[in-house]
Amino acid sequence: MSLVLPSELVVDRFLPTVRSMLATRLAERGLTQQEIAAELGVTQAAVSKYVGGESGGDDRFREDPETVATVDRIAAGLAGDEMDGYDALAELLSLVRTLEDRGPICELHEEAMPELRGLGCDLCVRGLDPDVRAERDVLANVRTAARTLASIPGMADYIPNVGTNVGMCLPDPRDETDVAAIPGRIYAMGGRIEIPANPEFGASKHVATAVLAATAVDSEVHSAINIATDDDLLAAARAIGIDPLEFDADYEDRGDHLQTQFADRGTVPRIAYHRGAFGIEPATYVFGSTAVEAAELIGDLLETASQ
Repeated sequence: MSLVLPSELVVDRFLPTVRSMLATRLAERGLTQQEIAAELGVTQAAVSKYVGGESGGDDRFREDPETVATVDRIAAGLAGDEMDGYDALAELLSLVRTLEDRGPICELHEEAMPELRGLGCDLCVRGLDPDVRAERDVLANVRTAARTLASIPGMADYIPNVGTNVGMCLPDPRDETDVAAIPGRIYAMGGRIEIPANPEFGASKHVATAVLAATAVDSEVHSAINIATDDDLLAAARAIGIDPLEFDADYEDRGDHLQTQFADRGTVPRIAYHRGAFGIEPATYVFGSTAVEAAELIGDLLETASQ
């Protein structure tokens, strides 16, 4: 893994772009290249390149509304003697913090370090506090589980028409926004598993309902994955010692119904299923302490069913 600090991107990509933008704005306001050089702390030759459009930089900053507004504000302030270097620096530092919070700097950082994609990285903004680490760990686990599903031979045959999703919650979840899942769900196409996006919190109300019902009864159960109901898989579950729970599909409040079923059993089963109802496709939920654990159980079921 290559280690790239966001500050490196600020120096290499952000500053040249902003200096170029400022030089152009100040030139438009009548400042000479020598005066612009003094304001920006660069050479007159550098200003000449900036104004001539030879500075390079990154268009993501040039097109970012916050950057454009800040540069215009600084240029007006410097040209009108209403702002000094200290004020301009304060404006730029505030802008950098904004752009690091899921903005262009964050985007560039994820390009430089692909390992950060899909992890909900907030290091620049909040630091690695326990809450951020928990969120990152959940997102990483869901992403790994989705990839695990995609690698299971024959898995495409068990993706329901409505799609499959992988859900995992934070400790002590309050609602569906504390459950991470795949936006748009996982679907099968041409015998292959397609994962449309990296996981996000609040991305699926459907699978979050099952996760929240399960963790309300057993705080060690944090994940659920929905797949198609199939008798061979249910038989495979019984063959490896799992007693699936059947529940009714036609309930307006699925979460309360599931929670009641789990409480009546006295535990959250590893597998719960229904056989559908009018307008409701049959579905099976596979539960686990983590999303990866639930995905691995699905792999075991498919392997057992194929024997």
